[in-house]
Amino acid sequence: MLRIPVSRILLSQLPSRVLSTQAKPFYYQDLLEFEKPPYADTAFRKLTGDYVQTTDVNGKRVLEIDGKGLTLLSQQAMVDIAHLLRPSHLQSLSNILKDPESSKNDKFVALELLKNANVAAGMILPSCQDTGTAIVMGKKGQYVWTNEDDGAAISRGIYNTYINQNLRYSQVAPLDMFTEKNTGTNLPAQIEIYSTPGNEYSFLFMAKGGGSANKSFLFQQTKALLNEKRLYEFVTEKMKTLGTAACPPYHLAVVIGGTSAEFNLKTVKLASAKYLDHLPTSGNEHGRGFRDLEAERRITEIAQNLGIGAQFGGKYFCHDVRVIRLPRHGASCPVGIGVSCSADRQCYGKITSEGIFVEQLENDPAKYLPDPSDVMLSGDVVNIDLNQPISEVLATLSKHPVKTRLNLTGTLIVARDIAHAKIKERLDSGQPMPEYMRNHPVYYAGPAKTPTGYASGSFGPTTAGRMDSYVDQFQAQGGSMIMLAKGNRSIDVTNACKKHGGFYLGSIGGPAAILAQNCIKKVETVEYPELGMEAIFRVEVENFPAFIVVDDKGNDFFEEFQLARVFYTDQTGVPFVDHKMRRFRNVRFVAEPGHRPTAILLNEERGEAQETYSIELWDTNTIEEFFRERLL
Repeated sequence: MLRIPVSRILLSQLPSRVLSTQAKPFYYQDLLEFEKPPYADTAFRKLTGDYVQTTDVNGKRVLEIDGKGLTLLSQQAMVDIAHLLRPSHLQSLSNILKDPESSKNDKFVALELLKNANVAAGMILPSCQDTGTAIVMGKKGQYVWTNEDDGAAISRGIYNTYINQNLRYSQVAPLDMFTEKNTGTNLPAQIEIYSTPGNEYSFLFMAKGGGSANKSFLFQQTKALLNEKRLYEFVTEKMKTLGTAACPPYHLAVVIGGTSAEFNLKTVKLASAKYLDHLPTSGNEHGRGFRDLEAERRITEIAQNLGIGAQFGGKYFCHDVRVIRLPRHGASCPVGIGVSCSADRQCYGKITSEGIFVEQLENDPAKYLPDPSDVMLSGDVVNIDLNQPISEVLATLSKHPVKTRLNLTGTLIVARDIAHAKIKERLDSGQPMPEYMRNHPVYYAGPAKTPTGYASGSFGPTTAGRMDSYVDQFQAQGGSMIMLAKGNRSIDVTNACKKHGGFYLGSIGGPAAILAQNCIKKVETVEYPELGMEAIFRVEVENFPAFIVVDDKGNDFFEEFQLARVFYTDQTGVPFVDHKMRRFRNVRFVAEPGHRPTAILLNEERGEAQETYSIELWDTNTIEEFFRERLL
């Protein structure tokens, strides 16, 4: 019989943490434990005292709510946030105009956004053409009773708003894995209802457009990130990747930790809406989440020094920053980053025994506009006649450097995601580029509904980057020679414009209402009317503001604000890697057209992929340092 010797270990020699039989006493706290309710300092207006009553049941006061009250509240909240802003947001824009450190471009964007707020406050044109996905979070007291499905009642109010207002239907339903159809109502909405103590029902209403929603990021990190130097380097690097496509100035949220990936990102969204402003400012041994005010100050300073500013260079990349620290599993460290954009659409609602209330947003944004003498924005502006032959427009643009401010007057063709896909299908099948794409600049946009008596509904630009993969092919066929949209673009677009003599012009992201009222004079459908806001339109514009962002010489306005790219393109158009990177024998670098450059760390024994890193915005030194730590 085989005997295995076992060392004698005295129990007294084991670490006390292994042997402890005394568990800590039970203690419960919310992960997000507020020092006072999120809406404690909020001004509300009463919609009605109807639809509510109180009843005593077993000695408890119960609040009974008719479903019509939920419909009324959600309908009014969604109307308000489509057109009105919080006073604090407007004050922040006003402060940019008063700050002597603001660049001229900062002030120009801030002033346009304030003007836009005044147009939208007329309750006809929404502040942004992307009127968003409706998102509702409810906290329902345990002594609140409703007489129908809360989600259905809330959805009915959202439906009423989108059907009856000049908003846009952005929700598409999958019919199968590859076929989609617009729902035609902007439903479904995202509705989440939580049970809480008490007999009140509180709400956070949001409308989240695609631009800002697409700038929500999750990074699965480790304990190694949790030192001061590395953390702030990491945040700086990731802030740069946000770019300007989501319409800064941003309300930036950074969340470190979280019990799960999804809770981290939910916290990002709530923090960006200021819902978590009344969290404590320190942690405790039970794991409560808290605001880190020092980190907020540091990251605000970093954002101001990036140079990106309010879209076209300057100080105000962000209005403000919220940093939330959460507990985490010892083997995980999720980091979330997200923004609320210049539309900043959210408000609170509540239902109590006294009635139904909605947050009072600002009805009179004119009070935040400066005196004309207080802000001088004249500068040099180049007027561009778009009704000339496009060759002459290109020649005129070629005389001016990137950063040049323009006023555009004439004809634009409007085409965005689906239209580009359809044109590509035509080119791939051997058909020629449509003449309208060859003869006119293309504006990436999709309008909201047109109000009676107006030439157009809100009609601001959409994110340019989604169309990057089409540019080289289209310009090779003589189309998309001048593109107009919002946000920064990839190196592929810069290379295409240099090769084909094209330009990318940046429009201000955010002021969709003022563009509709002041700049767009006529809209007509050219092709694909069945696509609704994704159809191809011809529009006549007057004094439409823009900047030269990418020119025909290979210059990119945003290049100085980004980390140098590791990947370059040789004369054959094939991407390759900086030769210095080839010395890491266990790292495979991949750069395929249309895909983000990546580095794949291989398992040395099996040669299989172990980890993959997106390195599109990393410079050579960053990658060397990163892999040296892991391989050398």
